[in-house]
Amino acid sequence: MRNVNANLQEIIAARIASVRFRIQAAAHRSDRDPTGIKLIAVSKNFDTAMVRAAYDCGLRDFGENRVQEAEDKYGKMGDLREDITLHMIGHLQTNKVHLALKIFDMIHSIDSTKLAKEINRMSIGKVPVFIEVNVAGEESKFGFRVGQIKEAIKSVDTLTNIEIKGLMTVAPNVKDPEEVRPVFAQLKKINDRFGFKELSMGMTDDFEVAIEEGATMIRMGRAIFGERRYIR
Repeated sequence: MRNVNANLQEIIAARIASVRFRIQAAAHRSDRDPTGIKLIAVSKNFDTAMVRAAYDCGLRDFGENRVQEAEDKYGKMGDLREDITLHMIGHLQTNKVHLALKIFDMIHSIDSTKLAKEINRMSIGKVPVFIEVNVAGEESKFGFRVGQIKEAIKSVDTLTNIEIKGLMTVAPNVKDPEEVRPVFAQLKKINDRFGFKELSMGMTDDFEVAIEEGATMIRMGRAIFGERRYIR
């Protein structure tokens, strides 16, 4: 009988190879160096076996949406925790900031000045963050509206324990990723205007368009781990 873990490893390795091929193709189409694009494996709702399989395939950046799940999951993987970068990519409540700062290396979802100030107050060192922008103005999404960005950045930039790496967005869920190209293009222009070097945008269904428009970090779950299921 085939070893289950070996089979899992093969499946995830094939998925990562496919994703990397598509990253390279998208980068070449936009005359970019693919090594400048960081792949973040979003492990929300996937167990430690799948994370370890992705790690063994060479991935070192992982993303989680929930503080408690990240604590439970990555607390069981102390042997590899020091070798990975863990990204908080979901909405972060202010009452979870203290715990989040113990778990995550980078926070992609600063969606209010209140949250930024709480991180600044609770942190004992510089925290790398992204300012989340709700470019499309969707009521169901978190993030600053485009018209609020200038003041938001001005306010957050005064906080001594926070380092703004760039901007982040979650594009609308559409059938054709070309529909969200203007969203990514607009965020890239704003990002450049403020002189930020990093740009977190693009997920499984739209990452190629995001890369073509300048993403330096893409957040991939389903393309690496398959359909989500609630397991530990």
